[in-house]
Amino acid sequence: MAKVRIDKDKCKGCGLCILYCPVKKLEFSLDLNKKGVRYAKGKEDTSCIGCGNCYLICPDCCIEVYEDKKEIKST
Repeated sequence: MAKVRIDKDKCKGCGLCILYCPVKKLEFSLDLNKKGVRYAKGKEDTSCIGCGNCYLICPDCCIEVYEDKKEIKST
């Protein structure tokens, strides 16, 4: 399973990452960041597929997508 990390203080709240997530795992926070805007965040039940759309579309480069190593099981 992949994880999304968003730098909330760099986010300007444009919502492009939310719009382009194919599995709809991002949402606006109810809290405000240092800029005074509601920033994007991952939903609590996040099962990100790791497509990287949010990373690619973010104009502020505040998103990282990475593989959660704890979730990988050996065979």
